[in-house]
Amino acid sequence: MNELHDVAVLMPAFNGQADVERTLASFRETSTVNVLIVDDGSVPPIVAPAIDGMKIEILRMPKNGGIERALEAGIAALDARGMRYAARIDAGDLATPARLAKQRTYMEAHPRVAVVGMWTHVVSTEGAPLFDLTPPTEPGAIRRTMLARTCFTHPSLMLRIDAVIDAGNYRAQYRAAEDLDLILRLMQRHDGANLPEFGLFYELNESGISATKRRTQVISTLRLQLRHLRVTNPLDWAGVAKSVAHLVLPYRALRGLKARLLKSASSA
Repeated sequence: MNELHDVAVLMPAFNGQADVERTLASFRETSTVNVLIVDDGSVPPIVAPAIDGMKIEILRMPKNGGIERALEAGIAALDARGMRYAARIDAGDLATPARLAKQRTYMEAHPRVAVVGMWTHVVSTEGAPLFDLTPPTEPGAIRRTMLARTCFTHPSLMLRIDAVIDAGNYRAQYRAAEDLDLILRLMQRHDGANLPEFGLFYELNESGISATKRRTQVISTLRLQLRHLRVTNPLDWAGVAKSVAHLVLPYRALRGLKARLLKSASSA
């Protein structure tokens, strides 16, 4: 039996055919991998590559509407197909071997968990290592710190689809922070966790959302922090202060400082 029969990789894509192919080719699993590419109005349209061990479908959006709408449509489509788990990844990122099997095994053993991520190697577009992201792994630690720091790398996530639908699915209300919005809603009724091992090589791309839509992302994050603020939790206030700093300081300076701090922490 295919142990990944109820799992589908969910990848939104806008142009970037070569990145789509490179990302999908990085998966190394012992079972057939289901993939749903949501083509968000690419010109020319994304073409499903022929990759051994993969069953690839493409859902075409009528026009480019942004990652939030693409993910919303993708989750709805996977739910209609009877899938239980959606494994996120973005074009340009690379998966580590057996990532999907490890995450599904964890989800099956922990029914209260609706979202599980993995630690992440952050690399340049040339593949050079920059720094690592090793957020908290246990639900309690994540819940305490989730407004103060990034506790999940979005393209590393595996999501329980029925919980995502019940929570209202992805939405465009908080542009460029659709992942945090969804996770905060999920964790009102469920737990979130990270596996304490690396599952993703995340490509830090200067044309990516975090760079090109930085101000929109920070404003959306700040709105979410204020909406979900726990006034007695000092870490929540620290998160608000950090978002305000992101609004007033240059992106490159903050990125460089973050990289230096993470490198120092990993070498300590």
